Amino acid sequence: MKKRFLLLAAVITLIAGSAPASYGQLYDTGIGARLGFFNGLTVKHFLQEDRAIEGILSSSVRWQGLIVTGLYEFQRPFPDVDNLEWFFGGGVHVGVFQEGRYRDTDVTSLVGISLIAGVEYTFEEFPFSVSLDWKPAFNILGRYDWWGDQVALSVRYTLR
Repeated sequence: MKKRFLLLAAVITLIAGSAPASYGQLYDTGIGARLGFFNGLTVKHFLQEDRAIEGILSSSVRWQGLIVTGLYEFQRPFPDVDNLEWFFGGGVHVGVFQEGRYRDTDVTSLVGISLIAGVEYTFEEFPFSVSLDWKPAFNILGRYDWWGDQVALSVRYTLR
């Protein structure tokens, strides 16, 4: 498992370093909702025209928990498609949730590594962006497992 993760991290680093960044970013900061297996709030802020940080505060109905995620993302335009971009990156998450299905179970904390890849469309006429992403996560402290089902739709109000 560690070898696969290190290989994936190396590939992401190589892709990030080789892709050109000759375009203008479409907004500075976006704030909105993230809807999926983990619903919550998302804030995305561009540090450079092709690099952003994203913070996600999400809750899980399935595990009755709360997770905070911080991501560093690389964003690239799709050729010949205005306002449509693809992005990828990674970061860390921390959270707490109830172990088991019943209220009398123990509370567990966790720390892990999150990856993200997706597409984002930013509207020119309206101050909104919409993204669809996949955010797999590896829990490495508190609970040792892999979450591969984190697909979500995010809608953000954009500040230009």
